Amino acid sequence: MHTAIQKLTNEELKKKGVFSWPIWEKEVSKFDWFYDSVEECYFLEGKVTVKTKDGKTVSFGKGDFVTFPKGLSCVWDIQEPVKKRYNFR
Repeated sequence: MHTAIQKLTNEELKKKGVFSWPIWEKEVSKFDWFYDSVEECYFLEGKVTVKTKDGKTVSFGKGDFVTFPKGLSCVWDIQEPVKKRYNFR
């Protein structure tokens, strides 16, 4: 179970329908999160480090397309305010 980070072209983002997904914004903060379904998101702004229960960390931010797996339990550490488009499936 891992978080996938990709750089997608505008064409790939359009094919996925990313630009019609809702937007979520969050200030600099730190909080626990659990994914009860797969989340795909595209970061419009921000910088984040996510730490999993087993101590692994992954960082991502503006321009990244990130897929979080179902069942992931982690801590979000937002270093720069986040604005992202997201979709749960």
